[in-house]
This record gives sequence, C-alpha cells and structure tokens, in this order.
Amino acid sequence: MGNSKFNLDEITRGQTVGLILLAYIFSLMIRMIWVFQFQDNPNFYWNDQLMINTNDGYTWASGAQNVLYGMHEANHGMRSMWEYGTVFFTVLFTKITPFSLETIILYMPSIISSLVVIPIILIAREYKETLWGFFAALLGSIAWSYYNRTMTGYYDTDMFSAMAPMFILYFLIKSTIDFNLKSALYASLAIAIYPFLYDAGLSIVYAMGIMYALYMIFYHKNEDMTYLSLILIFVSLLPVPLVAPYSYLAKIILLIGLYLFLQKNQIEQKKLIIISGVLFLLFMIFGNVLGLILSKVLDYMSTGTTDEGLHFYTVAQTVREAGKTLFFSPLSGSYQTNIADRMVGSNLGFILAIIGYVVLVLKKRAFLLALPLIGIGIFAHWGGLRFTVYAVPVAAMSVIYLFFVIGEYLKDKRLKYLFIVLATAGVLYPNIKHIIAYKVPTVLQKAEVEDLVKLDKLADTKDYTLAWWDYGYPIWYYSDTNTLIDGGKHSNDNFIISKIMQTSSPLLAANLSRLAVETYVDSNYSIVANTLFKNGKKDQVDPNLLLTELENGTYALPKKSREVFLYMPYKMLNIFPTVAVFGNLDLTTGKAERKMAFYPTTLVSNRDGLLAFANGISFDAKRGELILGQQKKAVKYFIVTENTKSDKIVLQSQLYHADGEYCVVFMKSYGRFIVMDSETFNSMYVQMFILGKYDKSLFDLVVASPYSRIYKLKK
Repeated sequence: MGNSKFNLDEITRGQTVGLILLAYIFSLMIRMIWVFQFQDNPNFYWNDQLMINTNDGYTWASGAQNVLYGMHEANHGMRSMWEYGTVFFTVLFTKITPFSLETIILYMPSIISSLVVIPIILIAREYKETLWGFFAALLGSIAWSYYNRTMTGYYDTDMFSAMAPMFILYFLIKSTIDFNLKSALYASLAIAIYPFLYDAGLSIVYAMGIMYALYMIFYHKNEDMTYLSLILIFVSLLPVPLVAPYSYLAKIILLIGLYLFLQKNQIEQKKLIIISGVLFLLFMIFGNVLGLILSKVLDYMSTGTTDEGLHFYTVAQTVREAGKTLFFSPLSGSYQTNIADRMVGSNLGFILAIIGYVVLVLKKRAFLLALPLIGIGIFAHWGGLRFTVYAVPVAAMSVIYLFFVIGEYLKDKRLKYLFIVLATAGVLYPNIKHIIAYKVPTVLQKAEVEDLVKLDKLADTKDYTLAWWDYGYPIWYYSDTNTLIDGGKHSNDNFIISKIMQTSSPLLAANLSRLAVETYVDSNYSIVANTLFKNGKKDQVDPNLLLTELENGTYALPKKSREVFLYMPYKMLNIFPTVAVFGNLDLTTGKAERKMAFYPTTLVSNRDGLLAFANGISFDAKRGELILGQQKKAVKYFIVTENTKSDKIVLQSQLYHADGEYCVVFMKSYGRFIVMDSETFNSMYVQMFILGKYDKSLFDLVVASPYSRIYKLKK
C-alpha cells in the first residue's frame, strides 16, 4: 500500500502522526471556545491578556515570577521550579518564546493537556486499531471533567493529571505486547518524572505499578522479561533521598544504567524473582504506599471538626471538588453534579463506557492495567468530583471501542464507519454543549487587580495581607505580599482569619492580626493557631481566655516587624457564611458559639412597602418586620449604602426596633440586599467593607473601590 492512500484497516506511521495532529488541533480548537466568548470583555484583561480562571494557578505563576523577576523573596511558600514541573515549564516557555508570562499561563493548560491524544492513539495502534484511538482521542481530550480542569486559563497541575498517567499506561501496555525491556524502561522513566509533573497523583501511579506487577506475575510468571520489567518499575517507584532536581536526575541515570546492565547480563530467573521481590518490599516500606493511599482517602472523606486537641472546623467538606458526587444525573428535578456527566458527558455514555471497559478487558486483557484509573474515577462518588478526571481517557477509549465492536456486525464497511462516526458524534455532543455553556469567569476582574496593584505600591515584599484563603495566591501574584492562609495552606489558621472577619470587636481584630503575623514569622511559619494555643500539648492554652485578653487589650503583643493589611473584597459577600463557620466555634467543645444569619439576596417585588426577596424572605418596610416562613422577626436597622465616585460609602439608616434581632442592608450600588442577625451586622467585614466604618485609631483605609477595601493595621 502506498503512503499516499489512506487504508482504514492499515494506518501507516505517517498517517498516524497526521491523526494525532488532527486530534490535537481539535482539542486545542475546542479549548479556544472560552477565549472567543470572553475576548471582547475588557474587564477580564490585564497586561493586554485574558487572565486565568483558577485561583490556585496564581501559586505557580508566583513561583515563575520569583524565578523570572526576583519577586516574593520573603514568601516562604514559593514553589521551586526544580520541584514542580508547572513552574519549570512556565519559566522555560517564558524565556524561550516571545510571549508574556500572562500569555504563557493562559494557554499552557490547553497546549499541555491536549497531548493526551498521543498515548490514546498510540495505545490503539499497538492493537493495530489506530482509528479506534483517533475517535477515542476526540472524546478523551475534551470530555466534561477533563475539559473543566484543563481548559484555557485553568492554569494548574491538572494539565498533567490524566495526560501523564496515560503515557505511563501506554508504555506499560506496550511492554505486555512487545515484551521488550525498552518499553518497560520508558514506563519507568515516565513514572520517575511523574511527581515532578503532578505530585498530587502519586498514589495513582503507585496503584498502577502494583497492578502491573500483579498482571505480569499472573499472566507471565514464567518469563524472565516479567521480572526484568518489574525491577525497573519498582526502582522507578522508590523514593530517592535527594533534593530536587537531583532526585529526579539520579533516578533517571539509575534507571538507564540498570536497563543497560540488565540488557547485557544474563541473570537466572530465580535471582530475578528475589531481586524484584526485595525491591517490591522496599517500595512498600519506603514509599509509604498504604499510608499515602489511606491518607488521600481520609483527607477527602473527612468532615466536621477535628477530634484531637482543640476542635477546629476542617475545610474538606466546604470545598466543591471534595463533595460527595452522584453516579448518575437525575432524570428529573434540578441538575446535580454527577460522575456520569463528568466522566463521559451523559448517563447513557457512562453506561456504555462501563460496558465497553468490560468488553475491552475481555478482548484486550492488558487494559486491566487501567483499572486504577477507572477505580479512582468511581471513587469520586465518595471522595469528590475532582477524581473523575483520571478516568476520562480510559472511559473514552472504552465507549468508542464498544462502538467499533458493534460496528463489526455491520457487513458493509461504509455503514460500519458511518455508525462509528455518528455514535462518536453522539457522545461528543453533550460534552461540547457543556463546554459552550461553561462560561467560567476569570478569578479577578481588572478593577480588582488594580486594587491589589495599588497595595503592591504601598507595601513591602515582607508585609502580610490577611484575607480568606481563596484570595491568597492572587494576592501573592498581584500585590507581592504574603498571606497567612492560601489555597494550599488552609488548616487551623482558618479560625484566625475567620475570627478577625466576624468579630464585633475592632480591638480583637487588630490585636489578633498583629499577634498572628508576628507569631507566624517567629515560629518559622508554623500553624499560628497551633502555636498560640499550644494545640494538643499538655500545656494547651484556653483559647477563649487568650481571645478575651486580646479583646480587652491586656495581652502583651510582640514587637511590630512589618506592616499588616486586611483585604476585604466584595466577592467574599456570598461566601461569608462559610467563612464564618470556621471562626464561630468554641474550640474547647467544637460547637458553634451562636446561630448566625447572613443572607445576600436580590429584590423580586415591592408591593406598597412589602419587599419580597429572591431567597423567599420578605421585609415589611413599614412595620420593620422580616417574614421568614411562618415567623415574623423584628428588624433593628434598615440601612441603604451607596458608593460615591470618590469611593466613599454614603449611608442612610432607619431604626425600627432597638431590640430587633435582625438588620437589613440594601447595597444600592450593587442592587443587593443582605438580611443578617444584629451581631453579624457588627462584624468587621460588614462594618469595614459593606458600611465603610472602621476604628481610625486602629486602622488606615489605604485602598478603596466598589470591589475591595484594604486596611493597614496601625498597631
């Protein structure tokens, strides 16, 4: 057959490259939909480029700033380019291309994640069914969950999450087909560098390595190649007691040297079995395999408050990606996140993928090696929706393979491929429909960035900005200041920030802010709450007593070493009830100190002074009463706020009942109403951001806009 002819049953190497390029371009073009949707919105641009749409991306971008521009020198949380591939490749691409850092971090997820089409097609090619791989690559590269976490602007390590394991899977499967030690070497090298690319998925690679060992021993226990391959795989899984990048370089050199040694020397099978067995035991012991897998499971299934020491509220169940997920999309009622949609795009597609995987394993048993990827996707039911991403490429290969199996029953080849094309289009459709509707905004808007840039001009790189953890990394990137909590560090110190934001005492907020920052620095960046309260130790401090001393000013504060800022953004309005959960605790019991009410809403109707809100609450503005279901509650204050052009807040206040339990605030400039209890009304966030009122003896307002208000601590 000439290379110029395209024979559907015999795809040449050159034609395979063409199919890979076609699938790759398809993946890239689909990811450009988001760019086309937002390219004309000037609010989403900074430095002449669209901004990214994931908060966590700013930690890697800050790491790149540190290397490229020498920023964040006082920030101990910087990600090293030698430890994290995301930072390394960001720095590399910024240096070797003419594009700005903003452009690199915007498009890098699409460019990297689309590479998943390569192993998908190459796996199918190993079975001489390249077209199966091509159609599967179209689906696997853009399926719901994989797209969500690798779209343009989703600058995070997830761009490697499913792509890198698929390369590992390809080489593992290839080694079972060609029984060539070189394939096992490539698999081991891919495993060795995997933590550099995506350290969060180490437990998955461990599971794949163990699955490979079980498979090879069960099906090929009498072959020398089995144990030669396992020696390479187990060595690649062993930790190396060196710092990065030397640990990765040492392991790569070791694997190549070991491969050359095994190639040149004949070792009797008994010794190979012993060596591979010893390496497996070393891997299990020093790799902390069971501990790592168990900790990952427990981390994402945890909820409520901690049990030992003081009772802090844990963060896992407030994070959307860690929430429990349904298997199927409900046939009726409101939409709920589910595994079926996120893995393949629909209930039917998910069922076909499960059937297809069973058929695939029966016909091509090496796909048992993909079981850990499918398994972790199913685990998403308990562990949270983020886990579905790992299963997407294998699920795509499974459902498309089922189409090819069904197509074999159609004798007319043209009819067969017409069916495959239409069936593939059928499973692609709900995913592309989702992508078009998935209009995720950028993390910040231009005006919000301008506020942080103003802070950058006022602050020194060693200063601290106290804010909720969602805003930690963007604060690093745009203001070059440090934070107490962020997207990767949000444990017991959530209590500290939450308490500052919700307390009604300005003195407690100021004193706790100063104490927290100075303690954090002096304790070599240990968790502040644990240090202050001596959490879990024999001489554990009563946190209520310490907070009381801070509130009444009797606690001796440490000497000021740097400036401290409080960042209060408008965006925190909707999540303030969640923020408050962490600080509204008696740490000695783990129980809420009080029942809080904070309901942001909008007006639906106004009938002669009876205001009906979108959340079902009504407000009788004549009587000063709230109607909550069957109950009527007295309102203390009704306040109207309005932002002026000079960024001041003008207040109009009406007192109804001095002993009223609730307050209603109308933020006229935003078109928002907030119903809250009277104590929450006195909280620092409400007073300092919503009302613009603050204790001028304790704070200076240094940045003010409708989007955020930033205060500098005077103490």
